[in-house]
This record gives sequence, structure tokens and C-alpha cells, in this order.
Amino acid sequence: MRMGEILIAGMASLLICVFLGPKFIEQLRIREFGQHIREEGPEGHHGKAGTPTMGGLVIFVAVSVPFLILSDYRAVSIAVFGTAVASGALGFADDFVKLRKKRSLGISGRTKLIAQAATALGLWLMATQYVGLEDTLRLRVVDASVDLGLLYPVFIFLVLAGATNGVNLTDGLDGLAAGCAAIVLLAFTAMTFITSGQEDLALLCACLVGACVGFLWFNSFPAAVFMGDTGALGLGGAIAALAVMTKTEVLLLIIGGIFVIEALSVAIQVFSFQRFRKRVFLMAPIHHHFELLAWSETKIILRFWIVAAVCSAIGFTLYQQSS
Repeated sequence: MRMGEILIAGMASLLICVFLGPKFIEQLRIREFGQHIREEGPEGHHGKAGTPTMGGLVIFVAVSVPFLILSDYRAVSIAVFGTAVASGALGFADDFVKLRKKRSLGISGRTKLIAQAATALGLWLMATQYVGLEDTLRLRVVDASVDLGLLYPVFIFLVLAGATNGVNLTDGLDGLAAGCAAIVLLAFTAMTFITSGQEDLALLCACLVGACVGFLWFNSFPAAVFMGDTGALGLGGAIAALAVMTKTEVLLLIIGGIFVIEALSVAIQVFSFQRFRKRVFLMAPIHHHFELLAWSETKIILRFWIVAAVCSAIGFTLYQQSS
């Protein structure tokens, strides 16, 4: 019966997103909530200026309704849901500032770090005080654990900041972040249900997958709406919290490998330019590099989805073998 509820929850999220999408996009257009494109970005992206953004709102409405109706309200799933909503709220504030001031930069980096630190602290308290997890880092590949003690909340902050920024950096092409997030979250759905039996957490994962797929109906190339930081930070927060609750923080480097690649490309580009005054890529994140190599947007998106699927499959296999 629980398997049926998980499937129903996922399909409900998908259908809510699909049916709410047109009216939601229409309201965004009426209020002129359009995307501002960075001038230093690829030239072909300037034609996307004005496309409605903040689509992450409809994603989280689609996630929240079936989850709140069907959930058993276990501490582990509430912790993940709360982290996702808190991260999405931070993204919403960032999007709102961008729209209000009509620029591509939102709230300050310092404000973001403080908000993410508070979210990470809340996630740590939920994980240790209510879920009963230990302050340990599990190295599943070598079957070992490291006791981090008071450094564990700092580590959770790094995981949260890394995941949210990784998804945000990936959100540069139509459907790229939503598709990659759906693949990664599908792996977590399988991990939580098939392997560890955390059914309430699997239900939340299914809702997230369904909402991402439903959002792709409108976000696929050419996009009628962008998820904005509301969606990117919210989905990144959900992925980070899932990694913490399943003790796969290190394994997330493989499961979410596509987000790691995107973030590393930016780090490498910045380091190389500041240290040697040379660029490794034509433009970072790396999907822009392939754009400047004259790859079509759909080719880049599909190939990145394939990489995301391979990484998630490897990560799931390693998780299953170590469980």
C-alpha cells in the first residue's frame, strides 16, 4: 500500500505542476516578473531576457500539497522538507530583490551565508536530537566512519552551501537543472525506499521528482518559465538534507556528480584566471563552454542529463553495496 502512496504522491506533484503552470506563468507575465540576464553571459541568452522567473514557487506548491496530505510526519522527512522550504525562501528573497531592483544580482553573499548557516544548524539539530543520527561522517566506499563531533554542523553547512550553489550554477540552460535534479532525486527515492526502507522520506523524494518533471513541461527548451533561485536553492537544499539524513554526504559527490562538475568548473576558472591570468574554459560554468563551442542547447542538456544519470546510478550502486 505504501508503494501505491509514493507513486500517487509523485504523480500528484507532477499533475499539480502541469495544471497550475499556465495560470502561474500568466500571472508572472502580468506582474512583469521577468528574468534579468547578465551582460557577460553568452550572447544567445540575451533573447531570454524577460522570461518569467520564480518558477520554483509552483514546484514547491506541487511538492507541499501531496506531501502534507500523505506524509506520516516523521522527523526525518520533516527535516528535509523544512530545509528545502527554508532554502527556497532564501532563493525567493534573492529573486525578489533582483526583480525589484531590476538587476541580475540579488541579496548579498554575506546574508546568504548567514541564512544558510542558520538552516544548517537547524538541520543538524533535527538530525541529532530528533532523528537520532550520530555526529559521524560515513565513508561508505571503504566502510569506515569518522567522528566529527562539534565539526559536524560545520560540515553540514558545507554540504548545504555546496549543493545549493551547485544546483544554482547548473541552472543556466532551459531544463538543465530541473532534469538533473529529477535524476538525482530519483536515485534518493530508490535509496530511501528500496534499500533503507525510509518510506516517508521516499514519499517526499517522489513528490520532488514529480514536481521537477512537471516543471520541465514548461521549462524545457525553449523555456516558458525559469525556476529562479527559489527553485534552484530549494532543490539544492532538499538534496543536501537527503544526503545528511541518509548518511551519504561524501557519496553525494558521486550521486550529484553533475553539480560537482559545474561547481568545479567555476572554481577552476576563477583560480586559473586569478593565479595565471589564463582561462581554462571559454566560459564557466562548463555548460557555457560547450555553448561557445557551437553545441546546440538541446545537445548540451541531453548529454548533461546522461552524465547525471550515470553518476546517480554509480552512487546508488555504491550505496546499496555498503548498506
